[in-house]
Amino acid sequence: MPRSRLRQQRRGSTGRGGADAVATVEQVRAAALALPRTSEHLIRDRVKFRVGRIVYLALSRDETVLGFAFPREERALLIATEPELYLSPEPADERYNWLQLRLAAVSEAELREIVLDAWRMAVPKRVAAEHEAALATALPPGPTLAQLRSAAAVFAGYGAVDAGWERWAAATAAGPDLALPAHREALHRWLNSWGCRLRYPREGEPDLFSEALEGWWNDHAAALPAAGSTLARLTDDQLTALADAYAELAALCVSPSPKRTLGPTAAAKALYALRPAAVMPWDAAIAKHLHGARDGAAFHRHLRCGRAWARAVIAESGLDEGELPSELGRPTVPLAKVLDDYLYVTITAAVPLDPPPAGPVDQ
Repeated sequence: MPRSRLRQQRRGSTGRGGADAVATVEQVRAAALALPRTSEHLIRDRVKFRVGRIVYLALSRDETVLGFAFPREERALLIATEPELYLSPEPADERYNWLQLRLAAVSEAELREIVLDAWRMAVPKRVAAEHEAALATALPPGPTLAQLRSAAAVFAGYGAVDAGWERWAAATAAGPDLALPAHREALHRWLNSWGCRLRYPREGEPDLFSEALEGWWNDHAAALPAAGSTLARLTDDQLTALADAYAELAALCVSPSPKRTLGPTAAAKALYALRPAAVMPWDAAIAKHLHGARDGAAFHRHLRCGRAWARAVIAESGLDEGELPSELGRPTVPLAKVLDDYLYVTITAAVPLDPPPAGPVDQ
Protein backbone atom coordinates (compact mmCIF):
# COMPACT_ATOMS: atom_id res chain seq x y z
CA MET A 1 0.00 0.00 0.00
CA PRO A 2 1.48 3.43 -0.88
CA ARG A 3 2.49 5.48 2.12
CA SER A 4 0.08 8.28 1.27
CA ARG A 5 -2.87 5.89 1.23
CA LEU A 6 -1.66 4.27 4.42
CA ARG A 7 -1.35 7.62 6.14
CA GLN A 8 -4.82 8.62 5.02
CA GLN A 9 -6.19 5.39 6.42
CA ARG A 10 -4.48 6.06 9.75
CA ARG A 11 -5.93 9.53 9.90
CA GLY A 12 -9.36 8.14 9.31
CA SER A 13 -8.92 5.78 12.25
CA THR A 14 -7.58 8.32 14.74
CA GLY A 15 -9.75 11.22 13.77
CA ARG A 16 -8.44 14.76 13.69
CA GLY A 17 -9.92 16.85 16.43
CA GLY A 18 -10.85 13.75 18.44
CA ALA A 19 -9.60 12.61 21.82
CA ASP A 20 -5.91 12.57 20.85
CA ALA A 21 -3.96 15.62 21.98
CA VAL A 22 -2.00 17.49 19.33
CA ALA A 23 1.65 16.59 18.98
CA THR A 24 4.40 18.52 20.74
CA VAL A 25 8.11 19.07 20.20
CA GLU A 26 8.86 16.87 23.22
CA GLN A 27 6.89 14.06 21.62
CA VAL A 28 8.89 14.47 18.41
CA ARG A 29 12.08 14.22 20.44
CA ALA A 30 10.90 11.20 22.44
CA ALA A 31 9.75 9.33 19.33
CA ALA A 32 12.98 10.02 17.46
CA LEU A 33 15.45 9.30 20.25
CA ALA A 34 13.77 5.96 20.94
CA LEU A 35 14.89 4.78 17.49
CA PRO A 36 18.29 3.13 16.96
CA ARG A 37 21.21 5.24 15.69
CA THR A 38 19.30 8.52 16.06
CA SER A 39 21.10 11.61 17.36
CA GLU A 40 19.84 15.14 17.98
CA HIS A 41 21.61 18.23 16.67
CA LEU A 42 21.09 21.99 16.75
CA ILE A 43 22.02 23.30 13.30
CA ARG A 44 21.53 26.98 12.46
CA ASP A 45 19.02 27.37 15.29
CA ARG A 46 16.99 24.38 14.11
CA VAL A 47 16.62 21.07 15.94
CA LYS A 48 17.34 18.15 13.62
CA PHE A 49 17.48 14.39 14.07
CA ARG A 50 19.95 12.32 12.10
CA VAL A 51 21.14 8.81 11.46
CA GLY A 52 24.81 9.30 10.77
CA ARG A 53 24.82 12.31 8.45
CA ILE A 54 21.32 11.71 7.09
CA VAL A 55 18.73 14.13 8.45
CA TYR A 56 15.29 12.54 8.63
CA LEU A 57 13.49 15.04 10.88
CA ALA A 58 13.90 18.82 11.17
CA LEU A 59 11.88 21.33 13.18
CA SER A 60 11.32 24.86 11.98
CA ARG A 61 12.95 27.63 14.01
CA ASP A 62 9.63 28.43 15.69
CA GLU A 63 9.05 24.68 16.24
CA THR A 64 5.58 24.71 14.68
CA VAL A 65 6.47 22.79 11.51
CA LEU A 66 8.16 19.41 11.22
CA GLY A 67 10.02 18.40 8.08
CA PHE A 68 10.50 14.67 7.58
CA ALA A 69 11.80 12.14 5.10
CA PHE A 70 9.05 11.07 2.71
CA PRO A 71 8.99 9.64 -0.84
CA ARG A 72 9.11 12.54 -3.28
CA GLU A 73 6.88 10.79 -5.83
CA GLU A 74 4.00 10.55 -3.34
CA ARG A 75 4.29 14.07 -1.98
CA ALA A 76 1.93 15.95 -4.32
CA LEU A 77 -0.96 13.55 -3.79
CA LEU A 78 -0.65 13.72 -0.01
CA ILE A 79 -0.53 17.53 0.04
CA ALA A 80 -3.57 17.70 -2.25
CA THR A 81 -5.45 15.21 -0.07
CA GLU A 82 -4.72 16.88 3.28
CA PRO A 83 -3.57 20.47 2.73
CA GLU A 84 -4.52 21.45 6.28
CA LEU A 85 -1.85 19.07 7.60
CA TYR A 86 0.89 18.72 5.00
CA LEU A 87 3.06 21.45 3.48
CA SER A 88 5.39 21.50 0.50
CA PRO A 89 9.09 21.51 1.35
CA GLU A 90 11.06 24.71 1.23
CA PRO A 91 12.26 25.38 -2.35
CA ALA A 92 15.79 24.26 -1.50
CA ASP A 93 14.45 20.90 -0.29
CA GLU A 94 12.04 20.09 -3.12
CA ARG A 95 14.55 17.87 -4.91
CA TYR A 96 14.84 15.63 -1.84
CA ASN A 97 12.57 12.95 -0.39
CA TRP A 98 11.06 15.46 2.00
CA LEU A 99 7.70 16.74 3.26
CA GLN A 100 6.51 19.06 6.03
CA LEU A 101 3.55 19.05 8.42
CA ARG A 102 1.96 21.37 10.94
CA LEU A 103 2.53 19.96 14.42
CA ALA A 104 -0.69 21.49 15.74
CA ALA A 105 -2.68 19.46 13.20
CA VAL A 106 -1.37 15.98 14.00
CA SER A 107 -2.01 13.68 16.97
CA GLU A 108 0.73 12.04 19.00
CA ALA A 109 -0.21 8.60 17.67
CA GLU A 110 0.05 9.79 14.07
CA LEU A 111 3.31 11.56 14.83
CA ARG A 112 4.93 8.36 16.09
CA GLU A 113 3.99 6.58 12.85
CA ILE A 114 5.33 9.43 10.72
CA VAL A 115 8.61 9.56 12.65
CA LEU A 116 9.02 5.80 12.35
CA ASP A 117 8.41 5.85 8.59
CA ALA A 118 10.88 8.72 8.15
CA TRP A 119 13.50 6.88 10.20
CA ARG A 120 13.08 3.76 8.05
CA MET A 121 14.16 5.83 5.05
CA ALA A 122 17.43 6.77 6.80
CA VAL A 123 18.63 3.38 8.08
CA PRO A 124 19.68 0.15 6.36
CA LYS A 125 16.87 -2.35 5.88
CA ARG A 126 18.59 -4.73 8.30
CA VAL A 127 18.48 -2.16 11.11
CA ALA A 128 14.81 -1.45 10.46
CA ALA A 129 14.02 -5.17 10.41
CA GLU A 130 15.84 -5.75 13.70
CA HIS A 131 13.92 -2.90 15.29
CA GLU A 132 10.62 -4.28 14.03
CA ALA A 133 11.51 -7.70 15.45
CA ALA A 134 12.28 -6.17 18.84
CA LEU A 135 8.97 -4.32 18.83
CA ALA A 136 7.18 -7.56 18.00
CA THR A 137 8.33 -9.03 21.32
CA ALA A 138 5.30 -8.16 23.40
CA LEU A 139 5.86 -6.30 26.65
CA PRO A 140 3.65 -6.87 29.68
CA PRO A 141 0.98 -4.25 30.36
CA GLY A 142 2.06 -1.62 32.84
CA PRO A 143 0.32 -0.14 35.86
CA THR A 144 -2.20 2.67 35.79
CA LEU A 145 -1.84 5.77 37.92
CA ALA A 146 -4.39 4.36 40.34
CA GLN A 147 -2.39 1.15 40.72
CA LEU A 148 0.86 3.05 41.23
CA ARG A 149 -0.76 5.23 43.87
CA SER A 150 -2.14 2.19 45.68
CA ALA A 151 1.21 0.38 45.60
CA ALA A 152 3.06 3.49 46.77
CA ALA A 153 0.81 3.69 49.82
CA VAL A 154 1.52 0.05 50.65
CA PHE A 155 5.27 0.47 50.15
CA ALA A 156 5.41 3.59 52.31
CA GLY A 157 3.83 1.56 55.10
CA TYR A 158 6.87 -0.69 55.34
CA GLY A 159 8.68 1.86 57.51
CA ALA A 160 11.84 3.85 56.84
CA VAL A 161 12.04 2.55 53.28
CA ASP A 162 14.21 5.38 52.00
CA ALA A 163 16.67 5.72 54.91
CA GLY A 164 19.44 3.76 53.21
CA TRP A 165 18.90 5.66 49.98
CA GLU A 166 19.16 8.98 51.78
CA ARG A 167 22.52 7.95 53.26
CA TRP A 168 23.79 6.93 49.81
CA ALA A 169 22.57 10.20 48.29
CA ALA A 170 24.27 12.21 51.04
CA ALA A 171 27.55 10.33 50.55
CA THR A 172 27.50 11.00 46.80
CA ALA A 173 25.93 14.45 46.81
CA ALA A 174 28.15 15.72 43.99
CA GLY A 175 27.17 12.73 41.84
CA PRO A 176 28.17 9.06 42.08
CA ASP A 177 31.74 8.42 40.95
CA LEU A 178 33.04 4.90 41.50
CA ALA A 179 36.56 6.10 40.78
CA LEU A 180 36.40 7.34 44.38
CA PRO A 181 37.01 4.70 47.10
CA ALA A 182 34.53 6.42 49.42
CA HIS A 183 31.77 6.08 46.83
CA ARG A 184 32.53 2.40 46.28
CA GLU A 185 32.36 1.83 50.03
CA ALA A 186 29.09 3.76 50.24
CA LEU A 187 27.62 1.65 47.44
CA HIS A 188 28.66 -1.55 49.24
CA ARG A 189 26.90 -0.41 52.40
CA TRP A 190 23.81 0.76 50.54
CA LEU A 191 23.45 -2.54 48.68
CA ASN A 192 23.67 -4.42 51.96
CA SER A 193 21.07 -2.12 53.49
CA TRP A 194 18.81 -3.21 50.62
CA GLY A 195 19.28 -6.90 51.44
CA CYS A 196 22.11 -7.89 49.09
CA ARG A 197 24.34 -9.42 51.83
CA LEU A 198 27.69 -8.75 50.19
CA ARG A 199 30.46 -9.71 52.62
CA TYR A 200 32.89 -7.02 53.74
CA PRO A 201 36.59 -7.95 53.46
CA ARG A 202 38.21 -9.48 56.50
CA GLU A 203 41.44 -8.11 57.89
CA GLY A 204 44.27 -8.82 55.48
CA GLU A 205 41.96 -9.69 52.57
CA PRO A 206 41.89 -7.67 49.36
CA ASP A 207 38.71 -5.66 48.88
CA LEU A 208 37.54 -7.46 45.74
CA PHE A 209 34.25 -5.57 45.70
CA SER A 210 36.02 -2.22 45.54
CA GLU A 211 38.64 -3.38 43.06
CA ALA A 212 36.09 -4.99 40.73
CA LEU A 213 33.77 -1.98 40.85
CA GLU A 214 36.62 0.38 40.02
CA GLY A 215 37.57 -1.65 36.95
CA TRP A 216 33.97 -1.94 35.81
CA TRP A 217 33.47 1.81 36.23
CA ASN A 218 36.56 2.55 34.16
CA ASP A 219 35.15 0.39 31.36
CA HIS A 220 31.52 1.52 31.41
CA ALA A 221 31.11 4.95 32.99
CA ALA A 222 31.48 6.84 29.73
CA ALA A 223 28.84 4.69 28.00
CA LEU A 224 26.18 5.06 30.69
CA PRO A 225 23.39 7.60 30.14
CA ALA A 226 24.32 11.02 31.49
CA ALA A 227 23.47 11.77 35.09
CA GLY A 228 19.92 13.09 35.18
CA SER A 229 18.76 10.98 32.22
CA THR A 230 15.23 9.73 32.78
CA LEU A 231 13.59 6.38 32.12
CA ALA A 232 10.94 7.67 29.73
CA ARG A 233 13.51 9.36 27.51
CA LEU A 234 16.09 6.59 27.23
CA THR A 235 17.06 5.79 23.66
CA ASP A 236 17.46 2.26 22.34
CA ASP A 237 21.23 2.74 22.30
CA GLN A 238 21.16 3.77 25.95
CA LEU A 239 19.09 0.71 26.83
CA THR A 240 21.70 -1.46 25.13
CA ALA A 241 24.55 0.28 26.96
CA LEU A 242 22.82 -0.25 30.30
CA ALA A 243 22.11 -3.91 29.55
CA ASP A 244 25.73 -4.50 28.55
CA ALA A 245 26.95 -2.74 31.69
CA TYR A 246 24.52 -4.80 33.79
CA ALA A 247 25.73 -8.13 32.36
CA GLU A 248 29.36 -7.38 33.17
CA LEU A 249 28.48 -5.93 36.55
CA ALA A 250 26.51 -9.01 37.57
CA ALA A 251 29.47 -11.24 36.67
CA LEU A 252 32.05 -9.37 38.78
CA CYS A 253 33.78 -11.45 41.44
CA VAL A 254 33.29 -9.50 44.67
CA SER A 255 34.17 -12.00 47.41
CA PRO A 256 37.11 -14.44 47.60
CA SER A 257 35.88 -16.98 50.14
CA PRO A 258 33.38 -18.24 49.38
CA LYS A 259 33.85 -16.96 45.87
CA ARG A 260 30.77 -15.14 44.63
CA THR A 261 29.79 -12.71 41.94
CA LEU A 262 27.84 -9.53 42.46
CA GLY A 263 24.81 -11.23 40.91
CA PRO A 264 21.71 -10.04 39.05
CA THR A 265 19.79 -8.38 41.88
CA ALA A 266 22.73 -6.40 43.26
CA ALA A 267 23.83 -5.42 39.73
CA ALA A 268 20.39 -4.01 38.93
CA LYS A 269 20.27 -2.14 42.22
CA ALA A 270 23.79 -0.78 41.74
CA LEU A 271 22.85 0.59 38.32
CA TYR A 272 19.79 2.18 39.89
CA ALA A 273 22.01 3.81 42.51
CA LEU A 274 24.24 5.22 39.78
CA ARG A 275 21.42 6.39 37.47
CA PRO A 276 18.31 6.49 39.66
CA ALA A 277 16.04 8.38 37.28
CA ALA A 278 16.89 6.08 34.36
CA VAL A 279 17.02 2.53 35.76
CA MET A 280 14.08 0.48 37.04
CA PRO A 281 15.73 -2.22 39.20
CA TRP A 282 14.48 -5.72 39.91
CA ASP A 283 14.85 -8.63 42.30
CA ALA A 284 14.79 -12.37 41.58
CA ALA A 285 11.01 -12.69 41.92
CA ILE A 286 10.31 -9.76 39.61
CA ALA A 287 12.78 -10.94 36.96
CA LYS A 288 11.42 -14.49 36.95
CA HIS A 289 7.78 -13.38 36.85
CA LEU A 290 8.16 -10.82 34.08
CA HIS A 291 10.98 -12.22 31.96
CA GLY A 292 11.79 -15.77 33.00
CA ALA A 293 15.52 -14.97 33.13
CA ARG A 294 18.03 -12.57 34.68
CA ASP A 295 20.66 -12.21 31.96
CA GLY A 296 21.53 -9.11 29.98
CA ALA A 297 18.80 -9.70 27.40
CA ALA A 298 16.19 -10.00 30.15
CA PHE A 299 17.43 -6.81 31.78
CA HIS A 300 17.24 -5.03 28.42
CA ARG A 301 13.62 -6.14 28.15
CA HIS A 302 13.01 -4.99 31.73
CA LEU A 303 14.26 -1.51 30.88
CA ARG A 304 12.09 -1.48 27.76
CA CYS A 305 9.12 -2.30 29.99
CA GLY A 306 10.04 0.52 32.34
CA ARG A 307 10.39 3.00 29.50
CA ALA A 308 7.03 2.03 27.99
CA TRP A 309 5.29 2.09 31.37
CA ALA A 310 6.81 5.45 32.29
CA ARG A 311 5.66 6.99 29.02
CA ALA A 312 2.18 5.55 29.50
CA VAL A 313 1.65 6.95 33.00
CA ILE A 314 3.15 10.30 31.98
CA ALA A 315 0.63 10.46 29.15
CA GLU A 316 -2.20 9.37 31.47
CA SER A 317 -1.32 11.99 34.07
CA GLY A 318 -0.45 14.91 31.82
CA LEU A 319 2.43 15.68 34.19
CA ASP A 320 6.18 15.79 33.65
CA GLU A 321 8.20 12.75 34.67
CA GLY A 322 9.75 14.68 37.55
CA GLU A 323 6.36 15.75 38.91
CA LEU A 324 4.74 12.33 39.00
CA PRO A 325 6.36 10.85 42.14
CA SER A 326 4.97 13.65 44.31
CA GLU A 327 1.55 13.15 42.78
CA LEU A 328 1.81 9.46 43.64
CA GLY A 329 2.91 10.01 47.23
CA ARG A 330 6.65 9.26 46.74
CA PRO A 331 8.22 12.74 46.42
CA THR A 332 11.79 11.74 47.33
CA VAL A 333 12.35 9.10 44.63
CA PRO A 334 12.20 9.11 40.80
CA LEU A 335 9.47 7.51 38.70
CA ALA A 336 11.75 4.53 37.99
CA LYS A 337 11.68 3.68 41.70
CA VAL A 338 7.93 4.21 41.96
CA LEU A 339 7.52 1.61 39.21
CA ASP A 340 9.88 -0.72 41.07
CA ASP A 341 7.86 -0.21 44.27
CA TYR A 342 4.78 -1.32 42.35
CA LEU A 343 6.53 -4.47 41.13
CA TYR A 344 7.85 -5.26 44.61
CA VAL A 345 4.43 -4.86 46.20
CA THR A 346 2.49 -6.81 43.57
CA ILE A 347 5.03 -9.54 42.70
CA THR A 348 7.64 -9.96 45.45
CA ALA A 349 5.31 -9.24 48.38
CA ALA A 350 2.20 -10.46 46.50
CA VAL A 351 -0.01 -7.79 48.05
CA PRO A 352 -3.43 -7.53 46.34
CA LEU A 353 -4.19 -4.05 45.07
CA ASP A 354 -7.39 -2.23 44.30
CA PRO A 355 -7.57 -2.00 41.31
CA PRO A 356 -5.66 -5.26 40.74
CA PRO A 357 -2.57 -5.36 38.49
CA ALA A 358 -2.53 -7.02 35.10
CA GLY A 359 -2.08 -10.78 34.98
CA PRO A 360 1.14 -12.71 34.32
CA VAL A 361 2.96 -12.28 31.05
CA ASP A 362 2.85 -14.93 28.35
CA GLN A 363 6.42 -15.98 27.66
